[in-house]
Amino acid sequence: MGTKTKKEPETAAATAAGPGAATQLTPGARKILDAASTLFYERGITAVGVDLIAKEAGTTKKTLYDRFGGKDALITAYLHERDLRWRTWLTSWVDTHAAGTRARSGAGEPLLATFDALAEWMRQHNPRGCGFVNAAAELPDPAHPARRVITEQKRWLRGYLYELSVAAGAHDPDELADGLALLHEGAVVQRGLSVVDDPVGAARALAAQTLERALTPPRAAGPPVADTPPHGR
Repeated sequence: MGTKTKKEPETAAATAAGPGAATQLTPGARKILDAASTLFYERGITAVGVDLIAKEAGTTKKTLYDRFGGKDALITAYLHERDLRWRTWLTSWVDTHAAGTRARSGAGEPLLATFDALAEWMRQHNPRGCGFVNAAAELPDPAHPARRVITEQKRWLRGYLYELSVAAGAHDPDELADGLALLHEGAVVQRGLSVVDDPVGAARALAAQTLERALTPPRAAGPPVADTPPHGR
């Protein structure tokens, strides 16, 4: 008889492959991930155990471990998939909503559209604030595999804003991308705290002011002014 090969968790390859890979799951694994994703976001990562996840998914702990290997892999898969949904949402929104307004509203319209996309995303999908910020607060260990997913998600947003800044003709796209990324993150955090009435709207207004400065060509230096000779001898 041959030696049995230990079955690898279904998300082992997905974790390394990046956002989107977690969608390549069996129906049973999909039910587990869907249940875990809802519970992690609504109740918090540390408050939810594998027993509850298995119960909500209508399966057993053994099946959960067979499919994912453990809770850490489930957390990572949850964040990977949320990241993919956000990236797809944001880029699709910008492509759809900014395409028709760029000509009449200016080159910076795609950048402002990212705030409109954020507002609608938060209305539909973020009633408890940013899932990545929440997860980072619950996972302080920098070695946790999910921390990399969180960091890469934030880096991706900054990189996307940089690409849009270059396309808009910003004279310092790095500086503009940094500033807009900070406005995005600040709005997300304030939304969760409910301190500012409309944090995304306020961030968008500040972004519009920032864009006006960033997209205005610097004034050309005039000719040097000759020294005025002193009067008299």
